[in-house]
Amino acid sequence: MTTYLSFLAFAAIVVLVPGPDFAVVTSNTVRGGRRRGLWAAVGVATSNSVQGIAAAAGLGAVIVRSEPLFQAVRWTGVAYLLYLGARALLSARRGDYPPPATAGTDGARAFTGWRQGFLSNITNPKVLTFYLAVLPQFLSSTSSFGTAAAYALSHATLSLLYLTGLVTAMARARRIFARRRIRRALDAATGTAMVGFGTRMALSGPR
Repeated sequence: MTTYLSFLAFAAIVVLVPGPDFAVVTSNTVRGGRRRGLWAAVGVATSNSVQGIAAAAGLGAVIVRSEPLFQAVRWTGVAYLLYLGARALLSARRGDYPPPATAGTDGARAFTGWRQGFLSNITNPKVLTFYLAVLPQFLSSTSSFGTAAAYALSHATLSLLYLTGLVTAMARARRIFARRRIRRALDAATGTAMVGFGTRMALSGPR
């Protein structure tokens, strides 16, 4: 239990550090409202769960050790972050924001949020590398797959809780974020952040 609590404390610190997930969830909340933001958070957590379980099962090591596959995932992630960033920057430049009621159906907004959250995270090989580097530090040689998976899912749960809190806080300030000037500023900020994260990923090298 002491080891598990130590892992939770470490994972909480990692979750609180702003990164691509923060930018994607913020962007979806501003553009599509609370529902879309929450589904973006679920998408991130789903991806964390998939990558964490893959690492626990040993599949993650296969991906990381396969240089062509690792590079394919990395460059897909770079391209996707740059794409999302460019869209946000273009939206900020245009400043044309439709009323929430005409911004698509609830189902469409939910799926868009989930898709962007999932894809932005699943195409970031640094997340998989994190699991492969960190999990062994808190496990013993006799730890089972179930134990490793439980640690990984705990990290995904912490991420979901944090991002849900972020979306809830932004939704409560909806009137402020609905102002055209504020939305343009947020689109510009999140777009710049996503382009920056994509650029950093591209320049960070294979590992």
